[in-house]
Amino acid sequence: MKFLFLPLSLILAVTASGKPLKITLPVETAVYKAGPGAELANAQCMTCHSADYAAMQPPKPRDFWKAEVEKMKGKYGAPYSTNDFDGLIGYFANNYGTDTNVVVMPTIAPAPVANGINAKELAIKSGCFNCHQISSKLIGPAYKDVAAKYRNKSDAMAKVAHQITHGGSGQWGPIPMPPFTQFSPAEVKALGEWILSLK
Repeated sequence: MKFLFLPLSLILAVTASGKPLKITLPVETAVYKAGPGAELANAQCMTCHSADYAAMQPPKPRDFWKAEVEKMKGKYGAPYSTNDFDGLIGYFANNYGTDTNVVVMPTIAPAPVANGINAKELAIKSGCFNCHQISSKLIGPAYKDVAAKYRNKSDAMAKVAHQITHGGSGQWGPIPMPPFTQFSPAEVKALGEWILSLK
């Protein structure tokens, strides 16, 4: 292991200058591996930490991931429901652990694909409110701010729909929004229309 020793005079000169040290972190782009249950992990786990957290772990057995999921909820207050435990444990054990033949089913109940889709309820079930609020910025922008940005623009619906289905970062800050590919076109349309209607 190498250590870097700086002269005391240099350290004192830097600290005496009183200038704040600015550190620019790289843009976060990682998302969880594609597969059954990925949308649940992206929606619930990326609220607090990077997908790299799971990728950097050596493959661990299901019991390890069970303990991790329960710890995040019990000790750190992760916003997911206990109903999501089995889906999250199975997803991580299968994609980042030692399980290889486990079929993981996401636990987010599908919303009706009909004209009567309740977009707000769909957003709540899918973990959108872990990062967004209607009127105030949380991790991502407030939905009212999104509506204001695109109001009266001819491509507003296309831009919002693309952000929902593809995710991304850079438009509202460095923290990435995961892709929500599980939504049907009708659900994306309902979500987009609801967001753009907010004032």
